[in-house]
Amino acid sequence: MSRVPPFKEIIARSPRVFVIGVAGDSGSGKTTFTSAIRQIFGPDLVATITLDDYHKFDREERRRLDITPLHPDANNLSRLEVDVARLKEGRAIEKPVYNHTTGTFDPPVPFASKKIIILEGLHPLFTPALRELVDFSVFVDPDREVKYAWKRQRDTGQRGYSPGEVDGEIARREADYTDYVEPQRCLADTIIRIGYSKYGPDLGPAKNVYAISLLQNPMNQTVRDIVLSIDLTSLLAFHESDFFIEFSTRRIECAFLRALTFDGEMNYDTVRKLELSIEQQTGVHPIEMFTGRRTVTATDIVRLILSWRIINRRIFLQDSHS
Repeated sequence: MSRVPPFKEIIARSPRVFVIGVAGDSGSGKTTFTSAIRQIFGPDLVATITLDDYHKFDREERRRLDITPLHPDANNLSRLEVDVARLKEGRAIEKPVYNHTTGTFDPPVPFASKKIIILEGLHPLFTPALRELVDFSVFVDPDREVKYAWKRQRDTGQRGYSPGEVDGEIARREADYTDYVEPQRCLADTIIRIGYSKYGPDLGPAKNVYAISLLQNPMNQTVRDIVLSIDLTSLLAFHESDFFIEFSTRRIECAFLRALTFDGEMNYDTVRKLELSIEQQTGVHPIEMFTGRRTVTATDIVRLILSWRIINRRIFLQDSHS
């Protein structure tokens, strides 16, 4: 009997370039939810483009023009379309580089195509051409109070802004977010909602515990069933933390979507069974994203389930062209 190669090996051999678009506001946690794909497939197969590199103006020019990065006119989306199209053909590009520390542009750098390209930023789904190039899309949508707390922490700690400057930018950007970024929510395959935990808002900054919902239309394509097992013996005898799981229907502005919500912390053993199931059904070995940890958060669980959704999409694209 001939050996069926692992899916990771199939991706490496395939000429197809798979593009993932992750949209959301600045500081909304986009990188967090695609980190599992980077961990599973590794840097040889995955490359990430931060769309801030495609800003048209530097920080001082934006101030002078009174335009925010959330406005499409402040970004070179036509160049982004050309570059993504080249990458999808397997060709390298000269990628621009925006330096958040200085607020100016560094020299462009060579950027090679990989088998999986992740586009993270404000406008990956904004134009019809970009949407045509993207194979799977996510919109990361934290509650305002969560998002702005993260943005204040990041911009003062990593990007050199004062607290007053961050609050001023938040106020300036609100209208452009509503007009130009938020509408991409209705164009995404999956929406991730993030709110403070029902067990207390302090758990967010202290332990990274939030209520996380994965919203999507009903799936009509899966590899096989994935079972999220809960070991009742372990749960009743040894579980030390509170957690919550809910399945519900949510109304957003364009549709009713199915929402799977997790909150709190769960024993790692529960999630390891989900990891093993995904490994067995996709041939991606090993996953083991949380080895050595006693508990995992709702964010961790949704990262893993989102990875399974993305892997499913990639497998069906592979099968449909084989």
